[in-house]
Amino acid sequence: MRMLLAALLALVTTVPQDAPPREAGPLRAPDLVELITLDSTITLDIRYATPNNLAGRAVYAEARAFLQRPAAEALVRANLALHAQGYGVLVFDGYRPWRVTKLFWDVTPPEKREFVADPAKGSKHNRGCAVDLSMYDLKSGREVEMPSVYDEMSPRAYPTYTGGRDDARARRDLLRAAMEHEGFTVEPNEWWHFNYKDWTQYPILDVPFSAIGAVR
Repeated sequence: MRMLLAALLALVTTVPQDAPPREAGPLRAPDLVELITLDSTITLDIRYATPNNLAGRAVYAEARAFLQRPAAEALVRANLALHAQGYGVLVFDGYRPWRVTKLFWDVTPPEKREFVADPAKGSKHNRGCAVDLSMYDLKSGREVEMPSVYDEMSPRAYPTYTGGRDDARARRDLLRAAMEHEGFTVEPNEWWHFNYKDWTQYPILDVPFSAIGAVR
């Protein structure tokens, strides 16, 4: 009887694989803000709204980028600091609905899953507190060279990678310093992925960009 009761309880409390994980509160109310509304010099290259991404197809209906307001304001400050060095931020992704995280996990080979978030735990992107970005040259408007391309699943993506061109590593480190100064930390295996310091205080979300106003 006890074993049966335990099995039934497990069925009741297990979160279905097609739903975000449940979380204990209290958590902050979401306040997602569109980045370009705060600073028009933030340039977007939303790869996930195109087939040019790890899924091989567009997973966003709109090429937009959002963060929780404190993280967005910190990114604006980092962008302004980089302007003094001749660069601006080039954003690939910000808030990411949970179902997209689940899709990326499903399409990624197990041996490469260190580069994608486990949907059973949720992603900092799902909380609106992670941003994927690089830099562009203010004079030319062109994306700068980094040690790897965005979403590359190789050791070149590590923020501690020591190979490649010296100038590319210097730009990578400049970006990291600007972001860390504003309260972000770099993901251990992705030089482009930065997490805002308060990410634990926000809930995992699974709403499309078009419905973001409804979660405020």
